[in-house]
Amino acid sequence: MTSVVTNTSAIIALKTLRTVNAGLQDTQSRVSSGLRVERSSDNAAYWAIATTMRSDNKALSAVQDVLGVSAAILDTTYAAISASIEVMSSVKAKLVAAYEAGVDKTKINDELSQLKQQLQSTLYSASFNGQNWLSWNSGADSADKVIPASFIRNSDGTVQIGTVVYPINTPPPQTDTDVQYFVDNGGSGEYGILSSEAFAVKAGAAKNYVLLKGATAPATATDIALDNSTTTTELDDMLKTVESMMRQMVTVASTIGSLSKRVEAQTGFAQKLSDSIDAGVGRLVDADMEEESSRLTAEQTQQQLAIQSLSIANSAPQNVLSLFQ
Repeated sequence: MTSVVTNTSAIIALKTLRTVNAGLQDTQSRVSSGLRVERSSDNAAYWAIATTMRSDNKALSAVQDVLGVSAAILDTTYAAISASIEVMSSVKAKLVAAYEAGVDKTKINDELSQLKQQLQSTLYSASFNGQNWLSWNSGADSADKVIPASFIRNSDGTVQIGTVVYPINTPPPQTDTDVQYFVDNGGSGEYGILSSEAFAVKAGAAKNYVLLKGATAPATATDIALDNSTTTTELDDMLKTVESMMRQMVTVASTIGSLSKRVEAQTGFAQKLSDSIDAGVGRLVDADMEEESSRLTAEQTQQQLAIQSLSIANSAPQNVLSLFQ
């Protein structure tokens, strides 16, 4: 039955066109954004996972930045340690030269004084972004150095920051004289390799020799210095003390090198982890562009057919007029 009041065909064609247009709009949105899950309404579970992982990835990116700064600090520290060990080798050579009969020890002491100043200059300038791991200027400098190394999301949903620690305050039985920084610059006590009496004690020296004697040094500390009255026995003790200090300096250099390698490895891992998170999120929410392109072409064709069907359905009542002619 044909009716001029109710055009059933047009209603069906219009409904089909609306459905096709809705699908076409969704497909165009996926094509333009590149995402098949852009809003929570698209897929609530995948959207929640993707949003959380993107947030975690930003935190991981911040960790990478911190690791970059830490790597620079470690490189600066290692360069200063390496330079100071070279200076210490020169100090040891000067002490050996003082054994020569008839040598003017005061001239050698002048050279030692220059080497000491060079050591101090090296240690005080070993700073990056205000961080100096070799020279103690305040109590804060004596705290363990903590480097954020990773961002961890636990299975229960809680988060934490993984760290790498460079121990300044070493636990017992070690004492503050064994800590791995070089010199106390006017702190509340004389610590560090070059300012501690402990290395003379370890070497079995008769006097508590130190190489850099600060203003707050204990009264028992004796500066390594030469004059023409310096005896061979005193030279022996000075040389053994310097050698004991150098052994600890080499240990510090080894520790810094290992820590630098660990930071480098952690930086590489953080980058790989970030890339994996990006890829994982992409698999959840990214649109398959080949599939969407095919769907877009099909839906555009369906839209054209639906429009044509609607046009035919709308013209059907006009055909009824021919019955009355």
